[in-house]
Amino acid sequence: MCGRYVMARAVGDLVAEAEAEADDALELRRSWNVAPTSDVPIVLERLVEGRQVRQVHVARWGLVPPWAKDAAVGVRAFNARSETVLEKPTFRAAVKARRCAVPAEGYYEWKKEGSSKRPFYIHPGDGSLIFFAGLYEWWKDPSKADGEPGQWLLSTSVLTAPAPPVDSADPALAELGQLHDRLPIPMDKATMADWLDPENKDAAALVELVRAGAYGPASGWELREVDTAVGNVRNNGPELTEPLPGLF
Repeated sequence: MCGRYVMARAVGDLVAEAEAEADDALELRRSWNVAPTSDVPIVLERLVEGRQVRQVHVARWGLVPPWAKDAAVGVRAFNARSETVLEKPTFRAAVKARRCAVPAEGYYEWKKEGSSKRPFYIHPGDGSLIFFAGLYEWWKDPSKADGEPGQWLLSTSVLTAPAPPVDSADPALAELGQLHDRLPIPMDKATMADWLDPENKDAAALVELVRAGAYGPASGWELREVDTAVGNVRNNGPELTEPLPGLF
């Protein structure tokens, strides 16, 4: 699963790396401890006057489907299992027509050892951004009048897949497999272009595409153990990604 991640890039840097556009008024909150229900950037493509335009928007992490009576549904929907995303009522409409990428500099995962958990920070070794396969939805708040601020909520979720086998020949993939049994799905540039394409309606083929290509980008990731302070969402600073003192 992916329940905490880092996204502290400036808007300009994100726009450049995503090859996207953003509104001049767009503001991103730098965070080294993004948690569900936080506002996060997403990258999506829309048809504007007949041409595809890639854009950066801000969404709440935790997908709220249009039929939900309450936005609290999103608290449990920050990840979507790729094996069932085509059937689950919460996600099945979004995967057909509202796919996005969720950018991150890295993410945290906890390794279970008996009754204890050790946090690790996973990130690309070259410092590039990860673009996770994601979904987005618009939800209309029934308690607000038409035109009232906050009437519409944009929300998002990150797709996950089984982690690499623990006996993978690639050392980085083997480490990921030993760390946790789930993997947030990263995309390379070509896969991301296919996933974001709003005119591609073959959701089943696209889900299989991102699943099949997940281990490629992940093979370039590095893992390091970090302080348990990351477990408290009130802690938020670059020191959270530093190696645990005494290990290096």
